[in-house]
Amino acid sequence: MCGIIGINSNKPVSATIINSLKKLEYRGYDSAGMATINNGLINEVKSEGRVENLEKNSLVQNMEGTIGIGHVRWATHGLPNSINAHPHSSQNVSVVHNGIIENSTILKKFLIGKGHKFKSQTDTEVIVHLITENLKTDNIVDSIKKTLKSLHGSFALGIIFKDQPDLIVGARRGSPLAVGYGPNENYLGSDSYALKSMTNKITYLNDGEFCIIKRDHVEFFSEEGTKINKKVLKLSSTEEKYDKGDYKHFMAKEIEEQPNTIKNGINEYLDMSNKDINIYNFPWKSNEITSITLIGCGTAYHSCLMAKYWFEEITSLDVNIDIASEFRYRKNRFKKDTLYVFVSQSGETADTYAALDLCKQSGVKTCAVVNVVESSIARDSEFVLPIHCGTEIGVASTKAFLGQILILYILALKLALWRKDIEKNNFNKKIDDLKKLPKLIEQTLLIDNKIQTISNTFNEAKGSMFLGRGFSYPIALEGALKLKELSYIHAEGYPAGEMKHGPLALIEEGMPVVVLAPRDNYYKKTISNMQEVIARGAKVLLITNKSKDEVISENIWETIEVESTNEDLLPFLLTIPLQKLAYYSALKKGYDIDKPRNLAKSVTVE
Repeated sequence: MCGIIGINSNKPVSATIINSLKKLEYRGYDSAGMATINNGLINEVKSEGRVENLEKNSLVQNMEGTIGIGHVRWATHGLPNSINAHPHSSQNVSVVHNGIIENSTILKKFLIGKGHKFKSQTDTEVIVHLITENLKTDNIVDSIKKTLKSLHGSFALGIIFKDQPDLIVGARRGSPLAVGYGPNENYLGSDSYALKSMTNKITYLNDGEFCIIKRDHVEFFSEEGTKINKKVLKLSSTEEKYDKGDYKHFMAKEIEEQPNTIKNGINEYLDMSNKDINIYNFPWKSNEITSITLIGCGTAYHSCLMAKYWFEEITSLDVNIDIASEFRYRKNRFKKDTLYVFVSQSGETADTYAALDLCKQSGVKTCAVVNVVESSIARDSEFVLPIHCGTEIGVASTKAFLGQILILYILALKLALWRKDIEKNNFNKKIDDLKKLPKLIEQTLLIDNKIQTISNTFNEAKGSMFLGRGFSYPIALEGALKLKELSYIHAEGYPAGEMKHGPLALIEEGMPVVVLAPRDNYYKKTISNMQEVIARGAKVLLITNKSKDEVISENIWETIEVESTNEDLLPFLLTIPLQKLAYYSALKKGYDIDKPRNLAKSVTVE
């Protein structure tokens, strides 16, 4: 998941590298480092922890050099400390790496036999010594080509050389990598986000390609080492400014931004005057699609599960969902009349991208639902549906989740209309309800005081459960995930009807259990399941929607009521208190809410 930056300039680069690394911390933040070349030497500085620790290092403050590479790390091989931090350097070569080298153990034994000595526990260090070894007999291009062929696994690489102080080499297989162009300087970066403050001209490397970045030009090479031409893409020239404002954390701000997230998505996709949905240039006819497969990881997988219920309810399509890391390793039977939809906030999720690549090789229909339209998944899909939720900094996704399920719901409605699975009057009613959703979310956000008090009980418990049926089940899973991500409390989401088939054994006196029971078709059944856990001593937090009818149960610990709308849209409102519960639980524990331990925003390794 790590982040890479490289700069080849005619002026000192260390301060710019530091600023770029700060932008890349969503990719990893357990250590950081940088290396420059100055006076014929590689200068390397690394620090454990955040980029601010690196910035405070006196060696960085005095670091000179007009060419350099930097890195923020999410640990895979070796402890998150300064020794294992990147860059890794020999006397002649310095490397930053995102990905995993699967044959690093074999390569390390070979290199030790050649007399190389290793300092770290990382897989990355084998790349340094392998290039150093190959440079004994080969030029830059041939040594890189030979090295890349020896590596098994995924990588994005930034490499500088003591004896070639005028160039940076970038290489990609699996993990994303981009080149940026500026006046009298050129750049290498994990993605356009890190480069956008410096340039709006970008080229993306494809799998197997590598490049040589000089100050005044860039050369691209195929896997075989043949020179190739690449397109230069022009991004929006205005850099998005995004800060916490008056909020303590980005996550708090992003939760409160959700009315605007939904409003932006609705404005983008809904034709208000004609009560229609604008999905332009859809490349297939409605009769060419008879089934849909939704693929994602983590929160994006929960979006897929939510959409499965909508597609089944609104359309006549056969619907399947899959976790990307499972999908890519199963024996799939691809069908030409299936639309494969890939959901990812970053658009760089490694497992999801690999599943997309598998579908592309099989020649089936592919669609991306992403937040970053310049991402690998967006570029390689046949059709893209952006979620338009803006930058999301908090590692635990909030507004991107609502953005994803909104676009998937809109897609379900549009396909239902095209296929004549829904009557126009019913369609119009759902569109009218959808237009009211931002205001309902805004009103539901006004629950802070009660949630803050309730969070104390969850912090004192050794575990908790989240239960729901039907449309509420995916939201129960997402609520449990948020609590785990932020407050490190064990939490599990279950279908409410499954409790009696095993999980009920975990219920004990005082255990907090969240029950999502909106007044929908599942309401009475869910209330019955709730009573089962109350009878075993659980402290039930009931989350339902406002109604004139009282809840038909006793002994409920606490109740939170969200606003009311049609059953399709209640999941949007039920999500809000669960996000706030996770946030306030973590806040009271004093944890780093925007950057929870062991996690990163963009998951670019398997």
